[in-house]
Amino acid sequence: MKGPLFYAKILLFGEYGIIKDSKGLAIPYNSYQGALKKSAETSSEEEIKSNKNLNKFYNYLSSIDNKELGSFRLNEFKTDLEEGMYFDSSIPQGYGVGSSGALVASIYDKYANDKITVLENLTRDKLLKLKSVFSLMESFFHGKSSGLDPLNSYLSIPILINSKDNLEATGIPSQKEGKGAVFLLDSEMIGETEPMVNIFMNKMKNEGFRKMLNEDFAKHTDACIDDFLKGNVKSLFGNVKQLSKVVLENFKPMIPQPFHKVWQKGIETNDYYLKLCGSGGGGYILGFTEDFDKTKTILKDFKLELVYRF
Repeated sequence: MKGPLFYAKILLFGEYGIIKDSKGLAIPYNSYQGALKKSAETSSEEEIKSNKNLNKFYNYLSSIDNKELGSFRLNEFKTDLEEGMYFDSSIPQGYGVGSSGALVASIYDKYANDKITVLENLTRDKLLKLKSVFSLMESFFHGKSSGLDPLNSYLSIPILINSKDNLEATGIPSQKEGKGAVFLLDSEMIGETEPMVNIFMNKMKNEGFRKMLNEDFAKHTDACIDDFLKGNVKSLFGNVKQLSKVVLENFKPMIPQPFHKVWQKGIETNDYYLKLCGSGGGGYILGFTEDFDKTKTILKDFKLELVYRF
């Protein structure tokens, strides 16, 4: 048995802001993917570990009220687990690119009754219904989940988040063969989502931080999304620079210590701008540059991955 592939995702804009109802834009990232599998041969250590985790997830789903979750064929899920099913994934965990989201999407796809599919007319109500089921499912992994990662992975199309209750599937400008790029910078550290979200929630108790989030952070995030979707590249880089500054000043605990200077240098030289990819604390850092080849030379000590070309 081998199930369909579900891809990683990148939240281009909106990290933390979407918890507090500002805009966000998430896109699928096809370089990494995962699928449910069963193997006839002796299982590897990884496969056994994945099967154990899926068993815990099965127990969690069994304990949730069906009214909220909807109907799942849990007996079939249990049987498949007993037959050694596991999640075969290349998506790095703790990197902010949706490893648990792809897993949740694959379980919903295989075992949900009356599932909403990408082939339907995806009305706002259907997107919200999916997001709410996915939020409940993914909470097993993160303590609190927006449900966006699984939604993006499941539908494999860009999602524009206008607010908590207003989502839409969207198109993004097709890539050009230009010099500019969006890229991932590998911090080579694992980031844990829950502690980062807890730091954020504590910061939210501070009136100054809330004001910054509602004004500066939201303003620059919204402008970046608008520019990106309309293909206004020049204006986009100006807004990304402002966003990069706001994040460096206000989200320091979420930026791994060794990268504070690298981050600052980008702002000072205008060679590249960095921002959080997911909750931060490690994993990937997202970068924007008008000259990717030059940036690769400047950041030659780090592993960079191309996401999108301007």
